[in-house]
Amino acid sequence: MTLRVGITGGMGSGKSTVSEIFKTLGIPVYKADDAAKRLMNEDQTVKTALIKYFGEQVYLDGKLNRQYLGEQVFNNKEKLSFLNSVVHPVTISDGQRWMQKQSGAYAIKEAAIIFESGTQRYLDYIIGVYAPVTLRIFRSKKRDNLTQQEVKARINKQMDDAIKMKLCDIVIINDEQQALLPQVLKLHEALLKMSLQPEKI
Repeated sequence: MTLRVGITGGMGSGKSTVSEIFKTLGIPVYKADDAAKRLMNEDQTVKTALIKYFGEQVYLDGKLNRQYLGEQVFNNKEKLSFLNSVVHPVTISDGQRWMQKQSGAYAIKEAAIIFESGTQRYLDYIIGVYAPVTLRIFRSKKRDNLTQQEVKARINKQMDDAIKMKLCDIVIINDEQQALLPQVLKLHEALLKMSLQPEKI
């Protein structure tokens, strides 16, 4: 049986970087964020719900108008809550179907909100990726072209990082002080062994 592994971490922690290393090791990775974007463009039920709530302009030429949607939900808890209520269940189901199709030693689901969405109950082992908040802010500003205030506002809306890391089975430190690759390689070997003894998880 394929071991179901989750990777999570706050904004700018570098969970995608860690996932990419696992991919180069031949491990299949499901990225919940990418899947959500795909489903908002492809799933007819999602599209119908979003058009009904946000208006026709939420799609341009059949493609999600991400800028418009972002403006609608930013600083609007009610609209963001509606968006999440439509997109999250569909993405979780899609991730479960994907995981069931995997046949290797282990497969990874990368998601920012594993604990917040309750999907930890569908996973066997969860990896947390930790980085100091100052570094997370720097990375997010650079990656998403946001101001410091915008990044801080988004981080403040997420689960407290210290709490999230305590809930994980193991934590990878991505602080640009400790080398990342040796940590991932060590964990890769451990997960391969673990997949041979699933009853011990």
